[in-house]
Amino acid sequence: MDAVPIRDHKKPHVVFIPFPAQSHIKCMLKLARLLHHKGLDITFINTEWNHKRLVKYGGSQGLDGLPGFQFKTVPDGLPSSSDDGTEPTQSVEELSYYLLTNFLDSFLDVVAGFETPPTCMISDGCITFANTIYAAEKLKIPIFLYWTMAASGFMAFYHAKVLFDKGLVPLKDESYLTNGYTDTLLEVPGMEQVRLRDLSEDILATKPNDPSFHWLLDTARRADKVSHVIIHTFDELETNLIKEIKSIFPHTYTVGPQQLLLNQVTRIETKKPHFNGYSLWREEPECIQWLQSKEPNSVVYVNFGSLAVMCVQDLVELGWGLVNSNHSFLWIIRADLVDGKPVVLPQELANMIKARGFIASWCSQEEVLNHPAVGGFLTHGGWGSVIESLSAGVPMICRPFLYDQRVNCRQMCKKWGVGMEIEGSVKRDKVEKLVKELMDGMEGKRMRKKAMECKKHAEIATSRNGSSFINVEELAIEITKLS
Repeated sequence: MDAVPIRDHKKPHVVFIPFPAQSHIKCMLKLARLLHHKGLDITFINTEWNHKRLVKYGGSQGLDGLPGFQFKTVPDGLPSSSDDGTEPTQSVEELSYYLLTNFLDSFLDVVAGFETPPTCMISDGCITFANTIYAAEKLKIPIFLYWTMAASGFMAFYHAKVLFDKGLVPLKDESYLTNGYTDTLLEVPGMEQVRLRDLSEDILATKPNDPSFHWLLDTARRADKVSHVIIHTFDELETNLIKEIKSIFPHTYTVGPQQLLLNQVTRIETKKPHFNGYSLWREEPECIQWLQSKEPNSVVYVNFGSLAVMCVQDLVELGWGLVNSNHSFLWIIRADLVDGKPVVLPQELANMIKARGFIASWCSQEEVLNHPAVGGFLTHGGWGSVIESLSAGVPMICRPFLYDQRVNCRQMCKKWGVGMEIEGSVKRDKVEKLVKELMDGMEGKRMRKKAMECKKHAEIATSRNGSSFINVEELAIEITKLS
């Protein structure tokens, strides 16, 4: 990707503010790197502990200290160190509340120390509750909102205010959760067959003063205050929906899949593809070593992301379903995956897993998905995971948990034809059946073909003169004009 000429040698200075979660940081770091390659100066704002983890586990490798690229931090309310040497923990709710009340002043203090004033801000669309839009107004600079999700995920968030204005949400009482009301098909422009229950679980609140519901509603309303929108998708995947979004926000830039764009940059710089971790956890190289011994398309990769939490019963049922499928599997089990506590599997199941599977606590996901041995992905349906799987041509089984994962699951199963859902309760027989169908069945073959078609479209979008390639170019030019 060629750098945009900077006029008068005055480089634009872009400040990135991600929502402080693994997938959001990773996605925004990739866009920051793309714009830096275009000749723009970057300041990336992390919370203090997230930045320590990013440095510790190599997620900032090749960026920290790079000319024109710097990291700055704001407090997160956590202690600077822990007595026992472990990393302190903080829920999304606790961190969000701290940022709601403390981010603005801390951020303005950071900006006051810049050698060159910022040209603009690129704020995560999910962190506007922390007054990022107000901060841009106070600094008298433009702000772009970056939605690190699919166009369908963005529209599912944005549609909350439409449903509220129509009186459809919040729900009248808890009976609406079980009486079929949430199966109601919605009229969402550019989307088909989307039910109320496919939207974020926050929209299904049964109390008018529910704080999560109002966070979602306020996030949707704040979106209207910003004219420039960036979305991590590509036109060929969500054509009709992107047209609808552009009718509301004419300045919309689709910039995905970012890794495919970065692969081009890396080829230019090093003559070979390279995967950057951008990780808040240690990525275990043993995962790739284990995959090396497996036949092509023979392994199921299992990972439920960085935030999902499940009960031990569901974990055990998943484990037996995987074992009973008679397929090899690479299973990522975070230390806090089961109700935030260390995982202890029944001994019999642990023995069976040793014979057929490999368990790790984290991995380089894109490297895993692009490994020839991986033939399917059992995922939570977070957008980072979905678009990485599509970029690798890998079909999916989805078990959604939070936020945009439900609508992502609906789209991959019903619209794009690349996935199947674990519906209802998690049972070993159900998991076994779906894994066998994914890896060996006719439906699995059909989904694999569809996934490979998506991969081809993604490669076209990110090739020179492709839609995403052009959009990154135009975004850089737009920012350059502001300097």
